[in-house]
Amino acid sequence: MQEQAASIIEARDLVVGYGAETILDKVNVDIYRGEVFAILGGSGCGKTTLMKAMIGLLEPFSGSVRIDGQDLLATEGEARSKLLRKIGVMYQQGALFGSMSLLENVCVPLEEHTNLPTSARSSIARSKLSMVGLGGYEDYLPGSISGGMMKRAAIARAMALDPQILFLDEPSAGLDPITSAGLDKLIAKLSSILGITFVLVTHELPSILSVVDRCIMLEASAQGIVAAGDPKEMMSSSKNVYVRKFFDRRADETREIQGL
Repeated sequence: MQEQAASIIEARDLVVGYGAETILDKVNVDIYRGEVFAILGGSGCGKTTLMKAMIGLLEPFSGSVRIDGQDLLATEGEARSKLLRKIGVMYQQGALFGSMSLLENVCVPLEEHTNLPTSARSSIARSKLSMVGLGGYEDYLPGSISGGMMKRAAIARAMALDPQILFLDEPSAGLDPITSAGLDKLIAKLSSILGITFVLVTHELPSILSVVDRCIMLEASAQGIVAAGDPKEMMSSSKNVYVRKFFDRRADETREIQGL
């Protein structure tokens, strides 16, 4: 990542919530082109809510989101569809279609958003699966592979349309440490080789410290960002009590735990 890289995602004064409840209040975020960026924080702090606002799945109460310089909220119709094609998303559980092979799963976005012939779609899908280390597994069903392989297949599908930005929602959730480390290595490799901007929604400390260039930390009571920067520097020198507890893995002693 270059020191003075341009922003590929800009969120300004973003207010987001559900119904009458505000989850995030006047959040400002810049994500730079080509970096591995993470949205951190405990359960219920708004990590996934912020991601949904950034990918157009949740309309904010107010504020703006710009993707590659274009206002996502002001863009409609074909222009919006074209803008959203710059984004790929891997959801927490992979969200693969169980009755489809891995090749067929990766072909889905190509079938929906391109007019390419079947042979070209298959060729692209094979290439994406190879990129994530799944060459030779094209005909396997999701139910016949491991959790780590399912995450890799989901990343391959998210890459099908050659997006500039990849959002990964809890990519290491449910994985053992060795498999998780392999996934971290894959993210670093894809970032370096392809120049894709990665946005990780996570609370996994090993992943945060091994692959993330820059991060923000959300906190529920603050309804927004309580810290931002290099995660290693935040871990070593932050004076914020919540940030210290997060990186030190200390329980919140103000919360009473029932039944223990």
